[in-house]
Amino acid sequence: MMISRTKRGAAAAALLVAASLPLSATALAAADGPGRATAGTGSYLAGRFAQHQDDWTAAAQYMGQALAANPGDPALMRRAFILKLGEGQIDTALALAMRLTGPDGEPQLAAALLVADALRRDRLNDAEDLLKGMSREGLGKFLAPLYEAWLAAARKDTARAQQALTPLAGSVGFAALHNLHAALVLDVGGKPAEAGEFYRKVIGNEAPLRVVQLVGNYAERQGQAEEARRLYTAFRSGNPDSVMIEPALKALEAGAPPKPIVSDARQGLGEALFDLGSALHHEGAEETALLFGRIALHLRPDLTLARLMIGDIMEGRDHHEEALAEYRALETDPVLGWAARLRAAEALARLERTDEAIAVLGKLADERPERTDALVRQADLYRVSKRYAEAADTYGKALERIGTPQERHWAVYYARALTYDKIERWPDAEADLKKALELKPEEPYLLNYLGYSWIDRGLNLDKAKAMVERAVELKPRDGYIVDSLGWALYKLGDFEGAVGKLERAVELRPVDSTINDHLGDAYWRVGRRNEARFQWLRALRTAEEQKEKDQIQEKLDKGLTDVQAAKAEGGKR
Repeated sequence: MMISRTKRGAAAAALLVAASLPLSATALAAADGPGRATAGTGSYLAGRFAQHQDDWTAAAQYMGQALAANPGDPALMRRAFILKLGEGQIDTALALAMRLTGPDGEPQLAAALLVADALRRDRLNDAEDLLKGMSREGLGKFLAPLYEAWLAAARKDTARAQQALTPLAGSVGFAALHNLHAALVLDVGGKPAEAGEFYRKVIGNEAPLRVVQLVGNYAERQGQAEEARRLYTAFRSGNPDSVMIEPALKALEAGAPPKPIVSDARQGLGEALFDLGSALHHEGAEETALLFGRIALHLRPDLTLARLMIGDIMEGRDHHEEALAEYRALETDPVLGWAARLRAAEALARLERTDEAIAVLGKLADERPERTDALVRQADLYRVSKRYAEAADTYGKALERIGTPQERHWAVYYARALTYDKIERWPDAEADLKKALELKPEEPYLLNYLGYSWIDRGLNLDKAKAMVERAVELKPRDGYIVDSLGWALYKLGDFEGAVGKLERAVELRPVDSTINDHLGDAYWRVGRRNEARFQWLRALRTAEEQKEKDQIQEKLDKGLTDVQAAKAEGGKR
């Protein structure tokens, strides 16, 4: 994988920092000779620093070098194993895993990889022997039953496989995982009727894509085309902006007999690891999710959802180049290709390759003229890049495609209103905000933005105040919204009331030039002049626009004059 410019800087810094950090006693003890000690220690410390910076690519490289200098160090082996597996360097990770199966090793993850690899190579005896080294503590309580079940399924012992899954049924939050894999084990074992009982248990009103795919595939294979159609259309209705179920619907309409998605134990264990990884990813345990995703792909390279998950994990950790590589590997996938290309554009934008991202989104928008997601994201990029005229035009094209808007489209009107406001087309912005509020009347950010904008312009003050008060009720810990209410009170002449609200806003958002400036104005109007100047000084330090800085500096120099008080200029968000 490529190392970004930022990461290269972190890696170089790691080498400099290594010289000033204390030496690891383990690394010292394992070093063989002065030369190896220096090389091993430097690499070890550089690897630790790189891992602390969440640069696993550099960390894996440095830890590999440290391990080469200190090959008997179990702590280095454990760390290098995790890093190599996370990077997808499976061969190296396998070699390290073989050395970590003893009592001082990392038996759980090492065994997870080794058993999976043995199953992949049809070495069932080896897989069963290696499974004995897997811990049953922690995640092992859930991991071991899945491994035992699918190894039993590989032996065609469906009854033993079902029994192995039993502990999951009694674990809080794991009943669905039990039902899904009980169904898959029975399905693979040639017992479709019994499998159907468990498939019916696992499907629900908000079932994830993979569950819908698996249950729908089963229904089709059982000649239950209408049931499959119901599942697919229900998913599409619940996820109207997703195209991921379209291939399944098209294949169903074409009448093509489907093959099982999971047809053997290797594929089943791959699914199990993806299921665990996906659950962990949603809970924020990204590193463990990444490791399970890597093992799942080793078992089943065609498990594209696992690759998408890995891309999302990389993107969430700001590893945009690595994420981009994962997304681009999925561009031609019939199920995930559209989503992957949208995500690739976002990764390009975060890499500051904005023109490339805009071009990708433009191509997507042309390919699917009935869809709006690519256009909206393209407009967002124009807006973030301060190309407001192009942004407004592109939002307009998206709204034309939408036709009759639904509630979920309020955000497009809101985004275009923000854009219109930036180019001083307030009547157009106001119209879009009103339309957005028609679609979602209780959306606090809409209530706040329109209310604040009216307040700042001296318009509809009583109605605006009521709107902002409602926004505060809905979002009482949002500093910007609380600031809007304070500013409304200021505009209405209730300076004491304004001070209380604005002080609360500063508590919630201590470093915001507009909020600090507003509080300074309110303090001045109630005679707290020193505190006013303190808040203006804070505002000056964080203000970004020169016009805003000049206005604050004038107040610091002269105080709040009558003209300034009348205008009550506080700036807009």
